[in-house]
Amino acid sequence: MRHCGTQRIETERLILRQFFIDDAESMYKNWASDPEVVKYLTWPAHSGIDVSKAVLEDWISSYQKKDYYQWAIVLKENGTDPIGSIAAVSLNDNIDMVHIGYCLGQKWWHMGIMSEAMKAVMDYFFDTVGANRIESRHDPRNPHSGMVMKKCGMKYEGTMRSADRNNQGICDACWYALLKSER
Repeated sequence: MRHCGTQRIETERLILRQFFIDDAESMYKNWASDPEVVKYLTWPAHSGIDVSKAVLEDWISSYQKKDYYQWAIVLKENGTDPIGSIAAVSLNDNIDMVHIGYCLGQKWWHMGIMSEAMKAVMDYFFDTVGANRIESRHDPRNPHSGMVMKKCGMKYEGTMRSADRNNQGICDACWYALLKSER
């Protein structure tokens, strides 16, 4: 793949950009401290803004790496405050694969925002980075996450039983993927 790092992406309603340390308060209040948002994720709700700052410091220091991809999701109408994040949580250069993970503040659920962000990021990985396969997974108890994947054209590949762990403990994992040739 031709790694080029986290570059700004714009869609009709969204700006996807790098995080800044000043985003800590928005991150904390808009999604990272909400137990419902992180219910099926692999990291716990942030207990304070200091946790959000520490996470952002780590992410920001990683932006210098060309194979690091972590975007803040910002609504154009809201200005600069992030409402969620979307990232490449793992990469496999041997098969040109990108695994995408995402989360969004509860206030913005069911508005098509995550699907819009996911489509833009998938286009970026296919067209700019040169990915051949983009995949994602979700806990079957979180079907709305799977709906995002389906809406973005990903194909269901199967459910692996007791193959993952999230804040609910050991769980099944529903896998979806899209190949460049299937676009």
